[in-house]
Parts: sequence; C-alpha cells; structure tokens
Amino acid sequence: MHRPFYRLLAGAAAIALSAPAALSQELTIFWAEWDPANYLQELVNEYEAETGVRVTVETTPWQDFQTKAFTEFNARGSAYDMIVGDSQWLGAASEGGHYVDLTEFFKANNLGEIMAPATVKYYAEYPANSQKFWAIPAEGDAVGWSYRKDWFEDPAEMEAFKAKYGYDLAVPQDWKQLIDIAEFFHRPDQDRYGIAIYTDNSYDGLVMGVENALFSYGAELGNPDTYEVEGIINSDKAVEALEAYRKLYSFTPPGWSKTFFVENNQAITENLAAMSMNYFAFFPALVNPATNPNAASTGFFANPKGPYGDQFAALGGQGISIVSYSNNIDESYKFLEWFIREDVQKRWAELGGYTAHAATLESEEFRNATPYNEAFFQTMFMVKDFWAVPEYAELLIAANQRWYPYIVGGEGTAKEALDALAADWTATFKKYGRLK
Repeated sequence: MHRPFYRLLAGAAAIALSAPAALSQELTIFWAEWDPANYLQELVNEYEAETGVRVTVETTPWQDFQTKAFTEFNARGSAYDMIVGDSQWLGAASEGGHYVDLTEFFKANNLGEIMAPATVKYYAEYPANSQKFWAIPAEGDAVGWSYRKDWFEDPAEMEAFKAKYGYDLAVPQDWKQLIDIAEFFHRPDQDRYGIAIYTDNSYDGLVMGVENALFSYGAELGNPDTYEVEGIINSDKAVEALEAYRKLYSFTPPGWSKTFFVENNQAITENLAAMSMNYFAFFPALVNPATNPNAASTGFFANPKGPYGDQFAALGGQGISIVSYSNNIDESYKFLEWFIREDVQKRWAELGGYTAHAATLESEEFRNATPYNEAFFQTMFMVKDFWAVPEYAELLIAANQRWYPYIVGGEGTAKEALDALAADWTATFKKYGRLK
C-alpha cells in the first residue's frame, strides 16, 4: 500500500549515493518471474550504489524455474552465483552438492535468532533438526486468508448468524468457526458461496491447502528424525483435519475442483466467496482498487487455530543460497552480509518483499504498513512445511493421488485415504534407505 512512497524514497537514495565509475564485480541471482523478483532487483540496485558491485536478478517463468535451476546445477554451471530456491529443494540441492554450506555463516551472524525461528527451520535447515543451514530466509510467505468485511459487518447478516450459531459473526478464531461461517454464507441460489480453498493437484496447491488444517488440528506429516509415518500421517487428528478440509470444499463455488492462487483471488474480486485462502504474496492485488473492486471491503486474517489449540500455517516462499559452482563465492558472502542487515531487511519490506527478519516483522511500522501485514507477522512465527528430502516430489504425488479423490470426488473416507498414504510414504522412505 505504501509502495509508491517507498519507491520515491528509493529514487532519492539512489541519487544521493554516488556509484563508482567502474564496476569491479558482478553477481547474478536466479529466481522465478514474479513481482518479488522485481522488488529484489530494486533492492540490489541500492547494493550496487553502495558497493559498486552490480547484482542482476535473472528470472524465468515459474513453470520452468526448477527445471532450469537443476539443469544448471547438474551441469555444475557457474551462470548463477546465488539462487532464491524453494524450501523443498533443500534436500536435493544440499545432498547433490549444489549449495554452499552456510552453517558457519549462520552461527557467526546469529541468524537463528535474527530471523523468525520457524522460517529458519524450514527455509534454511536440512536435514531437519540437524543445525546445518543452506539458505538465508529471503522471501517469507505462507498461506493466509482474505474475507469480505462488508458481508461480515452487514447488520442483518450479523443478526442472522448469531441467531443460528449462538455467537457473533467475526473473523474466525478456530476451524469450527471457519466452517460455520463458510456454511452460513454458502447460498448457491444467490450465486454467493462460503469459501475458496486450494484444490489444484498438479503440484503443491492441494497439499499446501490441506496442511493448514492438518497442522492446526495437531497432526504431523511424520517423524522428521526417523521418517516414520505410520500412525502419524494417518492419526485420528489427521483424519479429523482431512474431514474438515473436505467439509470446506462442500462450501466452495461450483467448479472449484482445480483451483489455486489465481482463482482464489478471483473469489474475492468477483464476489464469489466470503473467505478465500491464498499465499500472502498474492494479497497486494486484493488491496489495489485497480485489480479488486472490493479492495476497500477486503480484510485479512491468519490461519485460525484448530480444535485442540494448535495453530500453524503452510509455508510458501524461498530462501537465498550460494551456488557451489559460482566463481564469486566470497563476493556472494559479502552480499548476504549486506542482505541480512536490519536496515536492508526493513528496506526489503518497504519495497514489497516479504521479510522473515524478526525485528522488522515485530515493528509497529511493518505491522501497520498494509491491511495484511499484521496477519503476515502472526503467520511467520507459526509456519510448517512439507518434506524437504530429495524425493519430496514422489511424496507430493502420492499425497495428491490419495487426498484429491476423497476431497473433490467424495470417494472413500478420510481414514482410508490417509492409511493408503501412510503405506505409500513408508514404501518411498524404505526405497531411499531412510526407513529400515
């Protein structure tokens, strides 16, 4: 919301600083093609102004990002000095020798405390609980919720809701209220629906969506130290969580069987749903009247707690790593030293990047900067992620194959879907020697 103001400051800063006449060094950071990469380019232009080191953020469309990155890794190419890679790449990239071990850098700079602890665990550490670090949290992101404030605050709706459910209509405090509100606003005869959730099973959309229920119901994917999953991913709490997600699906708009971030923003902009799940990275479009006619009446909240008091959200976003084949590793370390500075992290947030820097997140200035920053601040301290092992893609495919037919097709039961998934994941972990 404040980006034009901050961009004005950026321009002034750039003019005030005088860049050296000749560039002594250049660095290339590889990332996917989206707005945060543009914000990062703005940020690193200021690094060039300060140091004379030119940094280029090279991008490629999201659908090509992983393939292009690992093609370059496997060729041991030096085209990229650093990469802003997905959290689930940590296993494959570190075990493959593609990332520089940043453990000593992490400790020397106390990054375990400087960054929000939950983001360090999932953007940087591999294996889980090993205290070995391969990335610096860069673009923090997670799943949150948008909602129609005008629907929630309508006096007639508030009266009708309280008469039916016995409590005030407001931002849901737990998953029971989330389901109640979705049910209340689900009115197909009025072309108005309760909720929009992720259902796309092409990659991680559906799984990310389910994780919000799974983790907040107190369930886990498995034991990250032993890779045991039997009795964990198919626990009673996991069954409850999957049933809750299936229940939410029954309150989505028609045809909501292959939806991800684009459709879920449209649910708000096109007056389809009362509440919508999405990554925080896509919320700027919802506060922009040019892209959301309901911008003034759109609110945001963090993923609510589950029935047993647990409250977590599925992690998105990426960390920044040094590529081990870079010819500029020492210079890359210098850049990371600059990037983690508190004033730079504050500037990163001002430009539109989602910082994971704890002090910046906790500041009143950040929390009040946009309508969604308060929810983002709360979420960055309660994120959890999918498996980051090299075989994560096999695990992801199995989850999609077991969960999608139950949630979208209504086939079988949640217990049957989770029991089958436990067997799939056990076989995968045995195949790769992680589980005997």
